[in-house]
Amino acid sequence: MKKKVITLGLVAILILCFVVGCGGSSGNGGKGDNGDNGEKEAPKDQFVDIVTGGTAGTYFPLGGALAEIFNESIEGVNATSQAGGASIANINLLKEGKVELAFIQNDAAYYAEQGLEVFEDNKFDDIRGLATLFAETTQIVSLDSNLKTLADLKNKKVAIGSIGSINVANCRQMFDSIGLDIDKDIKSQFLTFADSSSSLKDGNVDASIIVAGIPTAAVQDVAAQHKISLVALTDETAEELIADYPFYTKAIVPANTYNGQTEDVVTLNVKAMLAVHKDLDEELVYNMLKALYENTDRMIATHPVGKFITKETALEGMSVPLHSGAERYYKEQGILK
Repeated sequence: MKKKVITLGLVAILILCFVVGCGGSSGNGGKGDNGDNGEKEAPKDQFVDIVTGGTAGTYFPLGGALAEIFNESIEGVNATSQAGGASIANINLLKEGKVELAFIQNDAAYYAEQGLEVFEDNKFDDIRGLATLFAETTQIVSLDSNLKTLADLKNKKVAIGSIGSINVANCRQMFDSIGLDIDKDIKSQFLTFADSSSSLKDGNVDASIIVAGIPTAAVQDVAAQHKISLVALTDETAEELIADYPFYTKAIVPANTYNGQTEDVVTLNVKAMLAVHKDLDEELVYNMLKALYENTDRMIATHPVGKFITKETALEGMSVPLHSGAERYYKEQGILK
């Protein structure tokens, strides 16, 4: 009889444990059915892959800093930064869902959203803007001080950027403005910024055209070993390009930006920007902008152009519709009405 009582007691305990165990696993992090009790469910990881540019450009270090900011400032976010090709390649990665955030130029974003230029057969009308960051400056770099104007580059070997990059489109527009064809009148070399830097130093190209924030690491690398000169645009050429392509603005590369560059140089600017897909989570986008603008000191410490990254200028040159999370952020900040 005693053994029977003990056995029944054990069975009762097991049944009680089973009932309690089932009642506690509601699938909402230990809350009851109404969610009023228990601790808040821990946020799931949100992966944010950021694509930047070549390692010798401006995007690359800024992207690394941005990933660190997101990881430290946004709960549940796992952000990583990777080197990319250029604006066109980055936009395609964004379109294919392989990255969440891309550094690109504002003109490339416009072409993608409108289906123009290299995006004529590859329109991406779901691209959305987060912020414009800083001016990207057209820099025509040479070791030959006799090359002073665009016209002087006729029949010269000129590095114009990676195949299919928006840098190539910029070069084509500039040479077209003075009646030169990059396929016929220029010995175009399709090179990354880093490769064009090496080719300049080795004498394999006569000039390199780089569109990036100044100072640019690839240009600094050349200037550290050689006296460089920057080929200037005439005022007439600059004004014609601005009239034809509204993303351009007239710019000056100040004297002594680079070793050996002793005079101000007239050129053009576009804008670097951050872009996402329209379907990216609105709360995540809002938090990314909040984290960025609360930590701009980190961007400044990473690269000199960081000082131009401000929420007050974030909509200047914005060439595509804003993401809904960005709209919410800028409205709360009083920047967007």
